[in-house]
Amino acid sequence: MLYYILYPLSLIPLRVGYLLGDLLIFPILFHVVRYRRKMVRENLKDSFPEKSSEELATIERSYFHFLCDYFVETIHQISMSREEMLKRVKFSGLEMIDSSVAEGHSVAVYLGHYCNWEWMASYPMSLGADNNAECLQIYHPLENKKSDEFFLRIREKFGSKCIKMADTLRYLVKAEQQDKRTLTGFIADQVPIWESIHHWMPFLNHEDTPVITGVEKIAKRLKMDIYYLDCDRPKRGYYTAVLKRIAQMPYDIADFEVTEEYIRMMETTIRRRPELWLWSHNRWKRTKEEYYKRFDKETGRKLKNPQL
Repeated sequence: MLYYILYPLSLIPLRVGYLLGDLLIFPILFHVVRYRRKMVRENLKDSFPEKSSEELATIERSYFHFLCDYFVETIHQISMSREEMLKRVKFSGLEMIDSSVAEGHSVAVYLGHYCNWEWMASYPMSLGADNNAECLQIYHPLENKKSDEFFLRIREKFGSKCIKMADTLRYLVKAEQQDKRTLTGFIADQVPIWESIHHWMPFLNHEDTPVITGVEKIAKRLKMDIYYLDCDRPKRGYYTAVLKRIAQMPYDIADFEVTEEYIRMMETTIRRRPELWLWSHNRWKRTKEEYYKRFDKETGRKLKNPQL
């Protein structure tokens, strides 16, 4: 039902959708509902102490305009043709991935909640004709089964298969055992759960930020080539995505070095145009102080009697 309700709206040309977003969605989201404005403001202030109040206010407002555009673009994706998507998202550097697969390596691609990450799943259409890797994207299933099916239908329409986060390692190991190459996109700028925190590092002026290390562990275990997708938005409705190599097999890399390089590259991307990152999620809700109330400092094991 949701699909058939939204499908007619998806047929509206993007320029009209953007206009409706500016005139209707933005005022409601920004002025009436005030959707997570306090969190966005605090995140920006803590991340950019060198910026003036006026500069931060401009970024905040620009972020909410982009968020409205993201909603409009996601709905438009329902009926979007392959030709239009190819026109609106331009990838470069994909020949490196074609080369990795030709050499017999599976590939892991880091990206973040930056620009329209949903549209980045269209990369299979831009790969070389001889690239036979199975294209995958890792996702968190929604609690509502019908809503989850709805978003899967949108996300998989351009050739990338969605894999539940909990099934990632099992799926990739099985593919490797069957001698199948995979190309997997990992959005790894979320907050890890307490039990998955194994490393902290500086990120956007926050000295101790917990980072997701599971992608690195999987990539090393399966000997995958590792890349970063650096996205930008040259103009409304159009995106560029540049593949940048982080590590290539065979490699001899210290633990967490790959993760740290990804976080540094992600920060460079965000600082270039901060309004295009997802500031409305609480990226820094877990602190070291709270972590050590739950886990032993020396071993990292969970305490029997957490000091909560």
